[in-house]
Amino acid sequence: MDFTIRALQVADWPDVAEMQVQPRYRWGTLRLPFQSREEVRRRLESAPADDIHLAAVVGGRVVGRALLQPGKGRRAHTGAVTCGVHDDFHRQGIGTGLMAALLDTADNWLNLKRLELGVWTDNVPAIALYQKFGFEIEGCERAYAYRDGAYVDSYLMARLRGL
Repeated sequence: MDFTIRALQVADWPDVAEMQVQPRYRWGTLRLPFQSREEVRRRLESAPADDIHLAAVVGGRVVGRALLQPGKGRRAHTGAVTCGVHDDFHRQGIGTGLMAALLDTADNWLNLKRLELGVWTDNVPAIALYQKFGFEIEGCERAYAYRDGAYVDSYLMARLRGL
C-alpha cells in the first residue's frame, strides 16, 4: 500500500477522532468508548511542543499515528512511544512505516538511548511489531487496566541503544 509519513497537524483532528473510535484501535489503548471529537481536537491543540507526532496518510486521509515523547531532566536519554493504525488499514505496512520513522527521529536526531512503551499482553500483532524493531519485554503489569468487562495485563517493553 502506498502511504506517506508526515508530521501530524492539529487540522488532522477529524481523521484522528474517526480512527480512535474504531473498535480494534480503541481496544489497544486506554481510550474509553464514545470519546468526543472535541476532546480529540483539544488534546492535539494542547500537545507539548517537544512531542513528535507522526501521521501515516493514504489519499489525503490520516490512517495511522505515532507519538514520541522525549524524557526530561535525568530521563532526557529516554522516550515514550505509542503507535496506532486505523482498523481498515492493519497488516499493510503502516505500523512498520510509522515505527521506522519514529525510531529514525529518536536515534539520529534526538540521540535517545532508551525507548519505552506499554502494550496489552494479548495484543500479539503489536508485540511482534515492536520486537521487530528491537523492543524487549522487561516486565508485566498485572491487572493494569479495565477493558471491555475484564482486567488486562500490560507488558513494559523497551529498546536500549548504545548503552
